[in-house]
Amino acid sequence: MKPELPPLVVIGHPPFVPSLSMPRFARMITEGMRARGFQVSEWTARPRFVQLPVPPGAKKWCGYLDQFACFPVEMRQHLRRLDPRTVFVVTDHALGPWVPLLAKRPHVIHCHDFIAQRSALGEIAGQSLKFSGRCYQAYIRRGFRQGRHFISISEATRADLHRFLDKEPESSVTIYNGLNGDFRPVARAAALADLPEDWGETLAGGYVLHVGGDQWYKNRLGVVAAYAAYVQQGLAASGASFQPVPLVLVGAEPSASLAGAIAAVPPPGRVLVGVDVSFQRLRALYSLASLLFFPSLAEGFGWPIAEAMACACPVLTTDVAPMTEVGGDAAEWCAPMPVNRAAEQADWAERVGGQLSDIINWPVPKRRERVEAGLNNARRFDCEKTLDAYAEGYQNLNTGTTNQ
Repeated sequence: MKPELPPLVVIGHPPFVPSLSMPRFARMITEGMRARGFQVSEWTARPRFVQLPVPPGAKKWCGYLDQFACFPVEMRQHLRRLDPRTVFVVTDHALGPWVPLLAKRPHVIHCHDFIAQRSALGEIAGQSLKFSGRCYQAYIRRGFRQGRHFISISEATRADLHRFLDKEPESSVTIYNGLNGDFRPVARAAALADLPEDWGETLAGGYVLHVGGDQWYKNRLGVVAAYAAYVQQGLAASGASFQPVPLVLVGAEPSASLAGAIAAVPPPGRVLVGVDVSFQRLRALYSLASLLFFPSLAEGFGWPIAEAMACACPVLTTDVAPMTEVGGDAAEWCAPMPVNRAAEQADWAERVGGQLSDIINWPVPKRRERVEAGLNNARRFDCEKTLDAYAEGYQNLNTGTTNQ
């Protein structure tokens, strides 16, 4: 006879905290666990102070009052009435300030990336935080250190977690993310029809694709620098007859520095930017691209690597974890771009520009072989398998059979 499933409380970021991925992750867990028979409640801080008519600079502090003054009072009230078997699912370690209230109850903390923690501790060159930011990250760290059970999205994240904990947790496992959507190859004609009208002809012959926000570690300046080097190398070799494929940046609006770098790309190079791209269009862009270029300097996981491979798109990414974990034996590798060293950055762009050219010009058999390797690799990141592993972990917390 199967044991009765424990009730779950899924704790996520409040709606007034700007984030796209974290609410989606919490929703995936909530819906996935309900589909597996769990009774699920959702908890988060409600907007109170943040709704007051205050200057924009004060909104953040009002949000902190809602999260760290008001919500803990609500939590204590709710905790008194809960079934003692309830398992608390903290969807992000950045919600650490709430963990001490749950430390003696069944709980698990999902860990994504520790980039902010590493920046706060001065571990990343050129990425220091202000005093208030360092204090905030220390507050988060003191909270999640009281946790006892953890699930990390990569071995790289798990290694960082264990460095930041001050004692060995009762359980700590890595469960890779599952693809959050039906990523698969789209037939050429259908994919072209999903693109903006003024993009179709330009992109029909292939392009270099980058997917990511404007955070420093996404290295969009490096993407543009390597693309510019690819264009310059082609012009040097072939002269005016050279016709480079375009670069497509999908994500946030370019910063001023990135816009300047784009403007400096020599013609006939061309850079297109897509903001607020729909899932259907993103899948089409993956399916038509010559390659995904993903030279991130740091990540917690690296979703676009798996997404691109699932859509039959080759990937060139950085040869450091966790990109190496996600790319497996199916990715092409480049060295990380040096930080704060202009001459070395220029050399890096030259080398990687050559790699871009090589992949763009792969012979058909080589491309077919690498695409097939990518499709096979992407099958590791099955969302249903990920949710099954989460469900088993949550249930084991209640029965006391957790694994390290």
